[in-house]
Amino acid sequence: MKTKNIVHLILRLVPAAILLQTLYFKFSAAPESVHIFTTLGLEPYGRIGLGIIELIVAILILVPKTTWIGAILGIGIMLGAIFSHITELGIVVQNDGGVLFTLALVTFIFCVILVWVNRNQIPYLNK
Repeated sequence: MKTKNIVHLILRLVPAAILLQTLYFKFSAAPESVHIFTTLGLEPYGRIGLGIIELIVAILILVPKTTWIGAILGIGIMLGAIFSHITELGIVVQNDGGVLFTLALVTFIFCVILVWVNRNQIPYLNK
């Protein structure tokens, strides 16, 4: 496997893994997740709805032909998460040391890179 392919695979796996890993907490109504969405005034529908959207985004990111779609959606979701941390939740949520905020930043950065790397697949940019 070429280095370029390995890098592209890592760029897809990291945000997808982060998105998929957090689904357990959202779908199992883990106390941390319930706290976050209660604070945002979105419990339980926001938690469950966002979990479903994040599952779809992770799948789109993993499929090479739809990576760009998933990455664009991922940017939107992570901007919402980052904004929520900055304005309502705080960087540190329930003594997590800022882990959730950091994961949101990492996912956002990887999604931005994925959009850039896959920009030639975006129909509106290819005209």
